[in-house]
Amino acid sequence: MNVSLNSEISQFIQTQVESGKYANAEEVIWAGIRLLEERSGIYKGRFEELRREIAIGVEASVRDEVVDGETVFSQLEQKLQQRRDLAD
Repeated sequence: MNVSLNSEISQFIQTQVESGKYANAEEVIWAGIRLLEERSGIYKGRFEELRREIAIGVEASVRDEVVDGETVFSQLEQKLQQRRDLAD
């Protein structure tokens, strides 16, 4: 497979190699692919977690155990902030 890279990406790869962190351009590209795979796995896990949360909500609704929207959004904002804090 041949891939064309723009000058900005080529320069970034070269800078990474020159830093000594990677032995060659191929190692830089492989590192990027591994990060992409990792991120994809994280997103898949979050999607599955969201599905479980929705199922819990549907079940609670069927049992007429619902929470007002303001409380729900407040809790969601807290969860999002926790995830952002973990990501940093």
